[in-house]
Amino acid sequence: MENPGSYVHSNIAGLVTLFEACKAANPQPAIVWASSSSVYGLNLKTPFSETDRTDQPASLYAATKKAGEEIAHTYNHIYGLSITGLRFFTVYGPWGRPDMAYFSFTKDILRGKPIDLYQGPNGIYPARDFTYIDDIVKGCLGSLDTAKKSTGSGGAKNGTAQLRVFNLGNTSPVPVPRLVNILEKYLRVKAIKNIMRMPKNGDVPFTHANISHARSEFGYNPTTDLSMGLKKFVKWYLTYYDTPLDRKFHD
Repeated sequence: MENPGSYVHSNIAGLVTLFEACKAANPQPAIVWASSSSVYGLNLKTPFSETDRTDQPASLYAATKKAGEEIAHTYNHIYGLSITGLRFFTVYGPWGRPDMAYFSFTKDILRGKPIDLYQGPNGIYPARDFTYIDDIVKGCLGSLDTAKKSTGSGGAKNGTAQLRVFNLGNTSPVPVPRLVNILEKYLRVKAIKNIMRMPKNGDVPFTHANISHARSEFGYNPTTDLSMGLKKFVKWYLTYYDTPLDRKFHD
């Protein structure tokens, strides 16, 4: 909401730039790109399935990812590019994005700084279908291995090309306070929690993936639950940032 241009620049202009390069290539490559679970927006039906409506984005970020899926359809239709979009559900793990909640929570808990927990109506906390990075990578490789060749060459279409979209999630939504409890356990530090009312706009209260399509197409089967995944993340974090707790964690 503070810098909308950055999302448009990366998720729309950046995607078009890549598709333009791919359409002009000879031979054209098959493409696998990162969409997002955020495209489901205000959809209330759970779990989210690829056939559900995605025309009610709750944020500009979601709108740019939805736009990306429409742009993918256009390049597939006009130029014969083989394109697979992956709707990632809250990916976490070592080497993750520092702006994600689990990452910033870990940093602030270790520093003794309060963390903000958002609470929705009736005291209900947001829940996310946290998906560990190793499972996401397996899904990426599976989609690459099953991608069919593009049908165009040098910008000219020679036949109908493959166009797919898949959910890559863990199928187990977890309330954010539960995530904090797990971090407290592995960090051996109690979090200072600042409970705040969830904003009415800009985010959704939950995400939950139906992964049956990815499972049937390339055997996608996530195996890492949140507790196991956060344990691996905390071990990496303490080692990478060389914190005093590192030795205690290994003892």
